[in-house]
Amino acid sequence: MMAVTHGRHVPRTRVRLDEHVPVDHRLSRVYRAGAGIFGAFLIAFGVLGLMHRIGFFGTGGDTVIGLNTNGALSTLSIVFGALLLVGAVVGGNRASTLNMIIGIGFVLSGFVNLALLRTDYNVLAFQLQNVMFSFVVGVVLMTFGMYGRVSGRLPHDNPYWKARNPGS
Repeated sequence: MMAVTHGRHVPRTRVRLDEHVPVDHRLSRVYRAGAGIFGAFLIAFGVLGLMHRIGFFGTGGDTVIGLNTNGALSTLSIVFGALLLVGAVVGGNRASTLNMIIGIGFVLSGFVNLALLRTDYNVLAFQLQNVMFSFVVGVVLMTFGMYGRVSGRLPHDNPYWKARNPGS
């Protein structure tokens, strides 16, 4: 299959973006910062929630740092915080992809838990402030993950632009 680029025919090849970005590329700092900041916050939130000895699936309205929580939500926060911290340590495209995936998960969680508010299925004890937190953290994590990778106007020296435009 051939692609037309600036009037020339260039063979299309499947390009893996992580092959073209050096490990120490400056964008990696952005991905690491996003993963590290939110990972540390989620772990702190989870640990504080577990320290309050709240029931695992309790819906009694216990709050930590202004957010409603229970043992299950605290445990999930620690797990996802640890994943983000691992991404911060690894860096590079793995951190970027992890930020995007977990960010999407937070946004989806916000929608699901918004639908479950005030029902018996609200096992994570979400309240409206938790839903809003999920939306905000999800969008910010996605932004950290997509920074420099997703745009219609990437500069021509950007490694992602180069990978998408071989031969230019």
